[in-house]
Amino acid sequence: MKLVINGKPMTISEPKRIIDLIDNKDFKYMAANVNNRCRELNYIVKDDADIELLGLDSSIVTNIYQATLRYVVVMAIKNLYPKARVCFSYSVSRSIFASISNLGHAFLQKNLDEIDAELKRIIAADYPITRYSVPKEEAIEYYKSIGLMDKVRILKYRPEDTVHFYECNGYKNYMFGYMLPSTGYLLDYKLSLYSPGFLISYPRSECGGKIPEFVDEKVFRATLKEANIWTNTIKAGYIAQMNEIIESGNALEFINTCEAKHNRQLAELGHQIYENKDEIKLICVAGPSSSGKTTFTNRLRIELKSRGIEPLMISMDNFYLSADEAPKDEFGNPDLEHIEALDLKLFDEVIFKLIQGEEVRLPYFDFEKKAREFTEPVKLHDHQPILIEGIHGLNDRICPSIPQENKFKIFIAPLSQYSIDDHNPISISELRLIRRIVRDYQFRGTGCEKTLEMWQSVRNGEFKWIYPYQNNADFVYNSELTYELCVMKKHALPLLEQVKSDSPNFIAANRLIKFLKYFETITDKWVPCNSILREFIGGSIFYTTDKI
Repeated sequence: MKLVINGKPMTISEPKRIIDLIDNKDFKYMAANVNNRCRELNYIVKDDADIELLGLDSSIVTNIYQATLRYVVVMAIKNLYPKARVCFSYSVSRSIFASISNLGHAFLQKNLDEIDAELKRIIAADYPITRYSVPKEEAIEYYKSIGLMDKVRILKYRPEDTVHFYECNGYKNYMFGYMLPSTGYLLDYKLSLYSPGFLISYPRSECGGKIPEFVDEKVFRATLKEANIWTNTIKAGYIAQMNEIIESGNALEFINTCEAKHNRQLAELGHQIYENKDEIKLICVAGPSSSGKTTFTNRLRIELKSRGIEPLMISMDNFYLSADEAPKDEFGNPDLEHIEALDLKLFDEVIFKLIQGEEVRLPYFDFEKKAREFTEPVKLHDHQPILIEGIHGLNDRICPSIPQENKFKIFIAPLSQYSIDDHNPISISELRLIRRIVRDYQFRGTGCEKTLEMWQSVRNGEFKWIYPYQNNADFVYNSELTYELCVMKKHALPLLEQVKSDSPNFIAANRLIKFLKYFETITDKWVPCNSILREFIGGSIFYTTDKI
């Protein structure tokens, strides 16, 4: 067999594991791309192959690393406290939050120290981690025998007849993703006490394979805490719970309950702005990709109008410089996400003049002329704020001439807190990626593979231009709808399943399929016409051309 490993040719006479073909004593490589498909290092190469070895600077490896770390953390806790229940959820500052119950007492620093010591022991032992499959019924019986009923409940909805296990020194579990070949690879992690549990920090690809500095983002954290309380209140924190609601015939009530949460947030936001209407001159909305910013901004406008406030909506997109004038990225291409891709001086001047009561011509881009044009003069009425939406809305470099007390900043994102089971939370960014895949395909003529291909670049821009400023927000609007993946499944799954196994985007597509296939479906027709979800699946009242 002829192989090419990191550009170097090699010939082997019999099938071999990737790990046996490379020098990896320092654990530099953690997975491999084999003929454009992600493979664990234990994968046996049986045919000619082009192999690219992957390290911690790869987002693929980041996912593998944190899944293995969660696995070993649960293993360590089970060794120490056999009756303890461990639950993970994604938390602030790119860390995983872990909570432990059934200890018989509150979780203390002493417990964290014991877990850390046991974790270090397991890592130093470098136990191999091996994968195998069993019939689904056998897996169900095993999980019943050790009391993991959350895993029993979700396996009811697994379409396949077999279930994967990873075994390590007698411990068995499955984390819905690829794993490292042994515990010795987990050389870098950090555990921190964080009431009522602890945080697990791990290397991130966007940080060059280093653990990012922890920043306790209190505004963001408070919203995540509320999201966790919310899913517990409606008993929909797990996929199996959502499916059971649908099977019981209560899907429509489930939808209305989730939409009521959005309505309540809008009412609270509208009240805050109304109470400070004499001070607020500029309302700024910002959030990461596929947060539902456009629909939210329209709904906020209507909420304010119901209170006698009719904001002037201005699009920041009309203030972008031409591609020739925009800053360049590291590849020499126009970086249109850079804040200096905006004409900051013109934007500040326009907003300042409007707030001062002057008439102003607003810029817009004429695509036929391929040039900037200007509207007829506009002027603000008394107590009429300006409402803008854009990725840089929370950045203090936007409109520096306007005092902070005259600005009201809103951060919007779908801050979900639900899981496949206790040990496998669903990433917030995965939810947004599914939204974007569906929207791009339906309304932007962009195929699933293209969206997957550009997603890491989108994420890099978010870490640079959005998340560092989220604590500037006066209000965080949680745009998640707990029922939404039950609707999204039938839109997204066929697109993801079309990604072929030899595609470089297959890895990401397969990761989404792994949990999306478990959801029961809800029909589109029950989704309200003003729902944020309509921005992605279609049928929004804000985009219709129908006449009454």
